Amino acid sequence: MEDSSDGSKTIKYKFMLFVSGMSVKSGHAIENLRRICDQHLENNYELEIIDISRDTEQAVIHQIVAIPTLIKTDPAPKKIILGDLSDKQKVLKILNIRE
Repeated sequence: MEDSSDGSKTIKYKFMLFVSGMSVKSGHAIENLRRICDQHLENNYELEIIDISRDTEQAVIHQIVAIPTLIKTDPAPKKIILGDLSDKQKVLKILNIRE
């Protein structure tokens, strides 16, 4: 949690998006997630994009079996979504982000 300018606490969302190279599906997942975050989280998020073709160790550590895979680590509970994140309503619901 971080202090906002008015003294209230804001929850920072943290995401890890696992992709493989620059495949079309990976590109769509990155675009879709950035669009959702920019519209609904207003710079209140951190996004780490991990290319498993370059960093296979992270794929093993996080038990990634399909690409693209999004993991929301904060705020709890941890959530995992597979696919290109094109169904905005489904993504918002799973990640518990209000419109």
